Order: sequence, then structure tokens, then C-alpha cells
Amino acid sequence: MIIKNNNILNTIKTPAWVLNEKLLIKNLETIKYLKDKTGAKVLLALKGYSLWSSFNIIEKYLDGCCASGLHEAMLANEEFKGEVHTYSPAFKDDEIEKISKISHHLVFNSPSQFKKYSKKAKAINPDISIGLRVNPEYSSSPTELYNPCGLYSRLGTTISNFDETILENCDDLHFHALCEQDSSALKEVLLHFEEKFGKYIKNMKWVNFGGGHHITKNDYDLDGLIDIINKFKEKYKVDVYLEPGEAIGWETGVLVSEVLDIVDNGMEIAIVDVSTEAHMPDTIIMPYRAEIRDADKPSVKKFNYRIAGNSCIAGDVMGDYSFDSKLKIGDKIIFEDQIHYTMVKATTFNGVKLPSIVVIKEDNSVEIIKEFGYNDFKNRLS
Repeated sequence: MIIKNNNILNTIKTPAWVLNEKLLIKNLETIKYLKDKTGAKVLLALKGYSLWSSFNIIEKYLDGCCASGLHEAMLANEEFKGEVHTYSPAFKDDEIEKISKISHHLVFNSPSQFKKYSKKAKAINPDISIGLRVNPEYSSSPTELYNPCGLYSRLGTTISNFDETILENCDDLHFHALCEQDSSALKEVLLHFEEKFGKYIKNMKWVNFGGGHHITKNDYDLDGLIDIINKFKEKYKVDVYLEPGEAIGWETGVLVSEVLDIVDNGMEIAIVDVSTEAHMPDTIIMPYRAEIRDADKPSVKKFNYRIAGNSCIAGDVMGDYSFDSKLKIGDKIIFEDQIHYTMVKATTFNGVKLPSIVVIKEDNSVEIIKEFGYNDFKNRLS
């Protein structure tokens, strides 16, 4: 369904995620600039953004997708014209054949998994490139929950567990240590990576710098990243891959909701038709405060409200905000920057309806990509 509407965010049926193609392309142009200056290859991290109806745009700019298992690999293979890189903390016997057939690169998390599956993967797909994820044991990740190099991390092989017998069949070393960080954080990680694993890099065809590079954020030091990549490539004569997730979807769209009711229990509470638990789980897990358009922190503006979700979880609360005017039932509440790491994590918990997926096209027409209903809730279980 395609409609024309110049005021779509105020008239759209809620709840709905709304992607703006122009903003997506703006991010992709930044990635293209990086690629042009470095020759690095950039993959879309499906764990952060997997809105495949937009892959026809993204595949013009990126080299492929990185998948975290069979289903993401299948999506990349079916819907994205590019390379498929598949990594998992642990692969299963009944999935490795399919994964090997459709992947261009396959990365193992441990030497034991490498030894168990690498020869089989090569027999199935002689052209597949095999790698190992390593753990540089250093990260300045701002949140420990998202720190892949934290104490007792299961992600990546530490130098003490590295097995040199795999080197004969290993094409790649892969690390991931960042979480929405600048190139200065990557520079520090690389010092530890090279200190521990530098002697092995000369045997590699490529090195994957992982994700967490906040490349499209306004204050990101892009020139710094370009310099880091070019110096690394010159030093080791290898290809470099990056696999951003949030940088692709960063500030490309919103989650539009509607005020369903306003109750007063010591303060005014506006209940909206979205849920932190079901639709914005990172606001609880990370945690972070979701920004609301035309709102501010409490008491900055005249009217204070607690914005709360419509599930039965007592803590389904977005936070306290202030507005210039009183909220009314039926008003739209627009949550900013809700495209990356939201759609991919959303659930039908409590029977709460999933937001529709809406795209504002380059020509400003609006396409309703998908609407969800009862069957999406029912068919998840049996």
C-alpha cells in the first residue's frame, strides 16, 4: 500500500516504526566515503538492522552481511546481493552444512569448533574462507553487559587458548570489542590485538575489526578511522572488514505511538500504545533514556508527564518528560532513533501488538511495508 501524506507522523495509524530512506542513504554515503578512502569492506550486521525490504538500497553501498547463525545467513543469502559472513559462539551439527553452502566466510569462536567443522565446511564449499574470532582481552565498552572482552567472556579465543595448529587452514582473524564507540577506542583495542596476535596476522588474508563503530554519529572521528585502517593495511598487507549495525540504522527513523489514556497517581501518567518491554527492550537492558520529539527532561518545560507502556509489567515505563502543552488522549508521542536494535528485538509479549513497518520513500511517498496482527502473536507458539 502506497499513500501520499505530507504530515504522515501525525496521521499514521499507531504503533509504527517509520524509516526515512533519505536518512538511511545519508548514512550509507558516509560509509561509501570510508570505503573509497580505505578500500575496506563493510558488512551490514543483521543483529542490529535486518529490515530486508531496504536491502535493495543498502546493497548498493555495502559489501554484504554478517550473520550470527543459520537464519540470519539465510536472510542474507536470499535478500542481499553480496557476501555472507557467518559467525556464531557455537555451531550445531544439523546446521553447519547449510551454513557452509551459503556463506562466503565462516568464523569460529574457538579452536575446538574450528577443528570440528572447518574441514567439513571446506569439503561442502571449497571456496569458503575460514576464520577464528579472537579476544584481545581489552575493551572500553561503556556498558559491561555489551562488553565482548569482559571478564569470563565466552566470545572469542584468548591468546592463552590459541591453538597454532589451526593456522594452516585459517584465512582470517576476527575481533569485536566496541559498542557505539569512536575510532579512538578502536585504536586502543588494536594495540592489544596486535600485541597478542600480531605475529599471526602475516598469515592472514583478511582481518575483521568487528562492529560497534559509530561511524555515522555526527561527532565521530571518521578521518581517524580512515588513518587507522590505511596504516593497518599497509603494515600487514591484508584486507580489512568492518561490520557496523547501529551505524547503518542510526537516526534513520522513529517509533510513533499514541496516548491512550492519562491517569494521575501522584503525577500525571500518559499510557501509550507501545511498550518498553516488547518494543524498546534496550531502554531497560542497556539502559538508556529514549528521546521523545518536542519533549525534554522533567520540569524543563511547563507540563510534566510519566510516559508508560501498555503491557502489564509494572516497570513498563519510558521515563519522565516535560512538554510545552498539556497532553491529550489521541496525541502522538514520537520516540526518536528507534530503527536499529529495536525491530530485531521486539516481541509479542503480553499480546501487545507489534508496530507496523512504514517507510518514507525518497520521493516523500509513504509505503506501509507490513502490519502485524493476532496471527503473528498466535503463530509464535502452539
